[in-house]
Amino acid sequence: MSQNYIPEKMRAVVLTKPTVAEDVVITETDVPKVRSGWVLVKVKAFGLNHSEQILRLHEIEADYIQKPIIPGIECVGEIADPSDTNFKVGQKVVALMGGMGRSFNGGYAEYALLPAHHVFAIESNLDWKKIAAVPETYFTAWGSLFESLDLRKEDTILVRGATCALGYAAIQIAKAAGCKVIATTHREEKLSLIEDADIAIVDDGDLRGKIEPVTKVLELVGAKTVRNSLLLVKERGIVCHTGILGNVFALNNFDPIKAIPNGVYLTGFHSNFPNQEIMTNIFDFFGKYGVSPKIGASYQFDDITQAMIDMDHHKVNGKIVIEM
Repeated sequence: MSQNYIPEKMRAVVLTKPTVAEDVVITETDVPKVRSGWVLVKVKAFGLNHSEQILRLHEIEADYIQKPIIPGIECVGEIADPSDTNFKVGQKVVALMGGMGRSFNGGYAEYALLPAHHVFAIESNLDWKKIAAVPETYFTAWGSLFESLDLRKEDTILVRGATCALGYAAIQIAKAAGCKVIATTHREEKLSLIEDADIAIVDDGDLRGKIEPVTKVLELVGAKTVRNSLLLVKERGIVCHTGILGNVFALNNFDPIKAIPNGVYLTGFHSNFPNQEIMTNIFDFFGKYGVSPKIGASYQFDDITQAMIDMDHHKVNGKIVIEM
């Protein structure tokens, strides 16, 4: 069988309505046909994400979601058919965002037809399981740290809400970059999960007087604590709002003049705009500093139902990866 043999059928998770984890099944469907500007990727692995859980349980009812839909905002694999793009058959790639798993079918399948502008070539000696932990999680951490926070090795950074896949990645990157890292969790029993930070503390919602002022804050709890985070940075410090772990999605009665101290900056990071340069820089960084992406747990595709059950019941600390 030749390297670029493409079957007519494939296995995939296909959703048509709100679906609890226990009801997720793998079905057989057609391998998508390539078209101009799109590439067919043979999926080797993919990560699970909270936004896919939201889609599966609620968002799928929205009019803007294509149905039936194969979920998955990211995947990694090899080019099976490059169509009319500059990719080559067998080329190692990662793909993320750009409408994956919402506007068009995503990564929960043996093959994925994806727009070339959101598929990125990589060079890496990591195995597929490790590579699959990278695209969405490490891109978001990287963009938050370097694009939004302008992270420098002399910085002291607070990662607030660090016991999540994004938090672990941010600690890992910031430490490799030479920064001092303070990390928080709201549960004392989870302190051991962030022991890679220089200081790990329990967050009761108000950290004033409990840590020294920092130069940068990566706010992963979100609107629930961002007002407090603005009071924890030195003059010329930056707070980047990236996560919403606190399940508070907006700031009510927020007065920027009073809430943001003089000389302090508030920014955010939205992960919908990856590019080739950034993905190349991330994998180069891994090679230069010997960083190995962190995985909470990995499952085979046949066991994806169990993986989703474990995700829904918070049984895994860190990134969940599915291998084909």
